[in-house]
Amino acid sequence: MNAVRADAKRRVVIPGAKPGDLFDVQRQSDERFVLVRLHRPNEAPGMSREACLEAMDRSPLNVALSWEQLRRITREP
Repeated sequence: MNAVRADAKRRVVIPGAKPGDLFDVQRQSDERFVLVRLHRPNEAPGMSREACLEAMDRSPLNVALSWEQLRRITREP
């Protein structure tokens, strides 16, 4: 059994834990806590620059008007 001590900020160093590990803390009683390591899902790779530009071109929010057409529509006669 490894004894660990909480510091002033209530932190405990867990032997065998790596930075970024995520644990579920389950309180069973006032004296007993159970830590369960949670597995992180594999992160999907990010979009490439080309894929981002293609997605922006296909976006329905993309305005297909020229500046002249936009001026004619939005200005008062």
